[in-house]
Amino acid sequence: MTEEIRDRLFDPFFTTKLVGRGTGLGLSISHQIVVSKHGGQIMCLSAPGQGTEFMIKIPMRSHPLELALTTPCHFGCD
Repeated sequence: MTEEIRDRLFDPFFTTKLVGRGTGLGLSISHQIVVSKHGGQIMCLSAPGQGTEFMIKIPMRSHPLELALTTPCHFGCD
């Protein structure tokens, strides 16, 4: 993919698909989950004609789990 597309890849509602074929939310939501919720990174490595690779790094620490265990459940989990 081009650098221009790669720079906007995680923007909400950005899509390269035709109108009506995608919401442009998938990678934005994925980025939010990996970065905001888990303190990780999601990166895109790509060059035109060479293919695309996504790399996801999530830290190995107990903080997100501890937060989940101490946060009240609002979805009938009890």
